[in-house]
Amino acid sequence: MEKEKEKKTITDKVWDLFASVKLAIIIFSLIALTSIVGTIVEQQAEPERNLKLLAKMFGESSAPTIYSVLDSLGFMNMYHSWWFVGLLLLFAANLIICSFDRLPRVLKMVNEKVRPLPPEHLEKMSIKKAVSLKGKASQFRELGVSALNDIGFKPLESSGEQGTQFYAEKGNFTRLGVYITHLSILIILAGAIIGIFFGFNAFLNLPEGETSSVAFQDRGVEVPLGFALRCDNFEVDYYPNSDMPKAYRSWLTVIKNGREVMKKSIVVNDPLVYEGITFYQASYGPVPNAMGNGIFILKLISKNGNSEQVQAKLGDSFAIPGTSVRGKIVDFSPALSIDPSGRAFTYADQLVNPAVAIEFSDSGEKKFSGWLLKRYPKTWDLPDGNRVEFMDYWGVEYTGMQVRKDPGVWIVYLGCFIMAAGLYITFFMSHKRVWVNISEDKNEVKVLIGASANRNRAAFEHKIEKLAGLLSAGPKGGK
Repeated sequence: MEKEKEKKTITDKVWDLFASVKLAIIIFSLIALTSIVGTIVEQQAEPERNLKLLAKMFGESSAPTIYSVLDSLGFMNMYHSWWFVGLLLLFAANLIICSFDRLPRVLKMVNEKVRPLPPEHLEKMSIKKAVSLKGKASQFRELGVSALNDIGFKPLESSGEQGTQFYAEKGNFTRLGVYITHLSILIILAGAIIGIFFGFNAFLNLPEGETSSVAFQDRGVEVPLGFALRCDNFEVDYYPNSDMPKAYRSWLTVIKNGREVMKKSIVVNDPLVYEGITFYQASYGPVPNAMGNGIFILKLISKNGNSEQVQAKLGDSFAIPGTSVRGKIVDFSPALSIDPSGRAFTYADQLVNPAVAIEFSDSGEKKFSGWLLKRYPKTWDLPDGNRVEFMDYWGVEYTGMQVRKDPGVWIVYLGCFIMAAGLYITFFMSHKRVWVNISEDKNEVKVLIGASANRNRAAFEHKIEKLAGLLSAGPKGGK
């Protein structure tokens, strides 16, 4: 009969499994290990990028096989895979059952009120102090109350054959700190799962002057934005005498129902946010087959001070205002350099050092020609005293943006705030109880202090030392 009573049902066994701390460690370890792989492998990227990464790590011959295995297991879009979401849900279930399994015992301790204890019990406590004083026990009653108030306790009083006892507690709710932390983890997991199912992580390469109402996920899957985004301009700043970019900026316009509703320039760490969708500046590059078809934006300034801004294409002509001087755009280089013999050549396909070649004539007679470099204003001054400023070469670059929507992010932030509160309660606060027993024996007052704390015992011992000092001073400082 006893063996039958010891037998557990399947429900009990499942409950015990999910209430196990070992299971929590196993699930958490699996989440951590798979997340490491998900961090190394670029998520939702073009296959070529991860193939190059795997080739560096495992060799050219093994890379395709390893990529195929990882892709079939869902590691290329790991955080949206069914098994990763399943691990999160298992961890949440384990955390909930663990908490409920232990909660009744903790609630019993939280709700159990402090009671007076016999002196012999106080003498066995881990924190205790004994003080012998001259006088009558009745003289120390008010002192006991005030001393406990000084260290932050509001005592209750009990009198009996073994003397008068003051007892108090504070921080009994702090035993729930770990459950507040558990709740915060569940809130963070809920926010993450909401982000997985109702958000997205995509990219958008948007050329200057172009408009798009969709972004793109892994393998070119389109994600509707619900509005249109236009790139008005894109510009890169470089370090002096270097082709290393210092900063790059995109000027964007949001169009909703045919109307411009928002304009913003974005740089790295300063994104555009509209209707819960965030556009992060991530990359840039030349638009394929567009490098010779862009628009030159030039500012023409005559030596008399007349100025005008013009837009022209390769082969177009323009006139410097107030003069008979005309210029014709005859050549362009995205990255111009000069070799030792003085010959100009292009050293890169990207727009790192753009230059425009212009032939100038006066009244139909050819006067001079030369290269104007966008990054070097000294080349803008013409021999005749006029000036042509190379402001921009527009329509040949795209801005690359990470596009993200995460409706669960504010839930995650809330969970982090609650976690901070729970951790503070758990590690920096404690359930403290104190008893002060005052008894009289042959014209001598014996004060016995007993105390306990479930955490931060050393700090509480300092308070008990202070309490003992206040009581040792006697009524009104011993006078």
